[in-house]
Amino acid sequence: MAVVLIGALLFVAGVVYMAGAALRRGRLSDTAPVSAAPDRSKLATPGPTLEPQRRGLAFLGLSQNWPGLLMMAAGVILLLSVMVL
Repeated sequence: MAVVLIGALLFVAGVVYMAGAALRRGRLSDTAPVSAAPDRSKLATPGPTLEPQRRGLAFLGLSQNWPGLLMMAAGVILLLSVMVL
């Protein structure tokens, strides 16, 4: 029973860590980094918008999220080990 709880906690902690890491990198609705002046000519709609011009998928990178992925993998391994035993 304790192994299941630890596995579930590790999995949830990994998800929370990855969400927090994405939020710590800056506002998700920023059009450009703070140091660069925003170029509004390439936006789909004129004027201020919450849609980013180019945010990309850098927040999903392995280099920033490896601790969260490691916690999730350990949690899955613990949960699967209970099923096998």
